[in-house]
Amino acid sequence: MKFNPSISTIRAARELLARYFTATQTFPARSLSRDGARVYLKLETELPTGSFKPRGAIYALATNLSRREIIEGTASSTGNHGAAVAYAGKVLGRPVTIFLPKNPNPVKRDKIVALGARIVQSGAADLGQAFQQAAEYSRRPGVYFLNDATDPDLPAGPATIACPSTFPSETRR
Repeated sequence: MKFNPSISTIRAARELLARYFTATQTFPARSLSRDGARVYLKLETELPTGSFKPRGAIYALATNLSRREIIEGTASSTGNHGAAVAYAGKVLGRPVTIFLPKNPNPVKRDKIVALGARIVQSGAADLGQAFQQAAEYSRRPGVYFLNDATDPDLPAGPATIACPSTFPSETRR
């Protein structure tokens, strides 16, 4: 399944995300700049979870909240996506349950918990089994399964990274 958000959707995502994030810095990548084209790299580790993933999680959850009643968000993850969904739930006021496989990275697990998510770690041997558990749990009314591989709204969030000016006060060094 392929998801290609339109430029108008990406711009809408940029506007929405500007409410939740400060600008991430950009740095010139001189080694990648050629033939008069300047290339910049964005420091996405400045975002609240240390990765770009909250861009998609917040945009997808907010978009779906505008469409229907959501009482809880869920995801399956081994770390960064789970933290992003936990953060999205925190800023958008919805509880989140993250399904982890057994023996997850303890640092990532702790980050998810610190962001306020409930963890279900019921012995799934791998992420595939955690996914199945999350999908089953999410069949309940009002539960939104934010799957980073199949959610059609999620890609618009990370796509904002490529906008010429992701936020009005973009900083460059």
